[in-house]
Amino acid sequence: MGLPSAPASNAIIYLTYGAFLVLGLYVAWRLRKQSKLEWLSSNRTQKGVPLALNFIASALGSGILFTYPQIATIAGVQGLLVYALASALPLLIFGALGPIIRRKCPEGFVLTEWTRQRYGAVAGLFLSACTLITMFLYMVAELSALQQIVNLLTGLNGLPVVIVECAVTTIYTSLGGFKVSFVTDNIQGVMVLGLIILGVIAVGVETNIDRSLIDQSGYLKPSLLGWQLIYILPVAILTNDFFLSGFWMRTFASRTDKDLWIGVSLASLGVLIILTLVGVAGLLAAWSGAYQIGDEETGALSLFLLLEKLPAWVVGVVLVMVVSLSTAAFDSFQSAMVSTGSNDLFRNKLNIWVIRACIVLLIFPVVVVALRSPDILQIFLISDLVSAAVVPCLVIGLSEKFYWYRGFDFVVGGLGGIFTIFLFGLVYYGGDATQASKLLLLEGGLYANDWSAFGAFVAAPVGGLLWAFGACGLRLAFHFIMAKVKGHRFDALDRPVPRHVAHPRTLDSDEHATVLEHNTVDTKGKFF
Repeated sequence: MGLPSAPASNAIIYLTYGAFLVLGLYVAWRLRKQSKLEWLSSNRTQKGVPLALNFIASALGSGILFTYPQIATIAGVQGLLVYALASALPLLIFGALGPIIRRKCPEGFVLTEWTRQRYGAVAGLFLSACTLITMFLYMVAELSALQQIVNLLTGLNGLPVVIVECAVTTIYTSLGGFKVSFVTDNIQGVMVLGLIILGVIAVGVETNIDRSLIDQSGYLKPSLLGWQLIYILPVAILTNDFFLSGFWMRTFASRTDKDLWIGVSLASLGVLIILTLVGVAGLLAAWSGAYQIGDEETGALSLFLLLEKLPAWVVGVVLVMVVSLSTAAFDSFQSAMVSTGSNDLFRNKLNIWVIRACIVLLIFPVVVVALRSPDILQIFLISDLVSAAVVPCLVIGLSEKFYWYRGFDFVVGGLGGIFTIFLFGLVYYGGDATQASKLLLLEGGLYANDWSAFGAFVAAPVGGLLWAFGACGLRLAFHFIMAKVKGHRFDALDRPVPRHVAHPRTLDSDEHATVLEHNTVDTKGKFF
């Protein structure tokens, strides 16, 4: 019972990494003749099932072993189901918006490229900064989670494992680019699905439930936090998914719109099942007595408290699953971050070897920050608040009805939404600027027994949209005044001048390639 021995743990961990390294190098060798553009992306090449496995691998990470059991110990079944649904269903947005964005920006492979074309370079760089910072934070969170999990499951120092994972993913990602990440994610996605099933069966068979603790826990009853999360989590996770370039690269990689819908539908169902099963571990830990009900400080560790009471072979299965989850998530962030940076900051003009060197250099700051072992949920929350403020202002431009909406309005709206959180904090905390500033970082956590977090996630999107349309009105008024002063015609509400596209090929149907020969909206983008 309990932890596997140190030699067994080392064997499990490093043999798994060795297998992934061999796989990655083999795929990279097979792709050694690909062009730089193929190295960065794989537009319109993938079918539905591989896409589904990729979305699953990219949507998960070892951090789920902390966060989902924790919500189960705090908000019970209601909170767990809301969290799982809020994490899984937003994947469907890529099936809904992906075809629209691909038609508007057929040559792109990340959302930031469409943003640049629609709103101009400044707005594109603004979204790129949000995207790159978010993915950096996710990489930090992944390594931090991995380090803690290895220590909890094996008693070993997690630092060597973190270094080995970084070395393995950096080697094969730098050599093969996005396609290597795509192929390895397929294998890792299948492994995770199989290991989850095996782990659930093992935990279910080996865990002894004390039925008296079920009623005592109150986990089957709804709670105020559970109701609040019905709004908070969908807003936080849905908007934050827009900042994850790995999802957009896989969206652009789908062969047809049908394949895209198949991929995101299967992935959404798979993620929902996996996250629910992982979260149930928190309930089992409480009902078996492994976790002391009401002890919020150890809620995030409830899964590991449960595993301490199970046979060592069960822990071994979970350990392989952790390595697979972490490697799949981390290499996805690596390839997505480098592809985004190459596209947005250098317009894909960098030499391929310079890009590969960037992958290597990127690892060092990620590891340094991750070793500080920050609160994983805290990292996600900071990013979620920013995305809740920025993304609603961004997606307005997808509608042709808002052709007069500009990059200036989007950027001011995004920044204004973040500032609105601070304003809400001032009102909520009675003018206390220190507390209002802490609310920007949600230092009180998402599960505080008040309305602070709920209010922050209301203030971000609502405030952002108000600032965006206020900025739009101010901009139009400025143009109107300038037109009167200079004696020019007021043209700020004119539709953008269309341009003719000569034969760009795209797959608008599921069966045939069609040639677009109609006028499309000017893609140069206007900021002001």
